[in-house]
Amino acid sequence: MKEIALHAFVSGRVQGVWFRQSTKEQAISLGLKGWVRNLSDGRVEVLAAGEEKAVRQLEAWLAQGPELANVAEVISDFSEPDQLLCDFDVI
Repeated sequence: MKEIALHAFVSGRVQGVWFRQSTKEQAISLGLKGWVRNLSDGRVEVLAAGEEKAVRQLEAWLAQGPELANVAEVISDFSEPDQLLCDFDVI
């Protein structure tokens, strides 16, 4: 199976609505590694790596987010996975 990494920036109402924790739970359920964090400009940044199908599922989920979120845009970039990533975490 091919592995890829997703680096995404999510904008909209994505802070203070359990976006990071929900992203972590979603990523773990898909068997991904990486992290999610808030940015000072109000966006959320995500780095996730794993099987291509699972990574693309997470990307699709980011466009919706958790129930209280209102996602305006997801800007995504794909690359080779970084072998140094550990279990998915909120940072």
